[in-house]
Amino acid sequence: MRTLLILRHAKSSWDDPDIDDYDRPLNKRGRKEAKAVGKRMRARLPDLVLTSTAVRARETVALWQRAAGYQGPIEERREFYLAGPERYLEALAGLAARGATTMVVGHNPGLEELVQRLTGRSEPLPTAALAELEFGLDSWDHLARGAPARLVEVWRVKELNDD
Repeated sequence: MRTLLILRHAKSSWDDPDIDDYDRPLNKRGRKEAKAVGKRMRARLPDLVLTSTAVRARETVALWQRAAGYQGPIEERREFYLAGPERYLEALAGLAARGATTMVVGHNPGLEELVQRLTGRSEPLPTAALAELEFGLDSWDHLARGAPARLVEVWRVKELNDD
């Protein structure tokens, strides 16, 4: 069995209109969101994290990591910046048997399209939303054959307790 955790980056700042989109950092709300998701995931950590290299995604992962207590590998993927579902699927297929539970961190609309493609369900993923999908696969390389996923749950920050 394989589990895919799909995390959209937390809320980013639009304070400086001169900053390139790729370089936009998180705002105060985004930092709080990333920590809240990390706290929520303490008992459900991935084996591997693949993240976009955009500043807001890397900051989300760093704050999430501290709050969750995650000490596993984190791999940055430039190709995840504003990627469509194909890029995520290619990266996952390249893992083969690594990372039975893998988390990808990236951007919309690509992440929402990925959930739709894998589950057939349209789920909104606002900032810092987390979707959990399960596959009856022994290896990620079988994902390319169109393996269907079961959507376990979608957590949205506004629905989380802030304890």
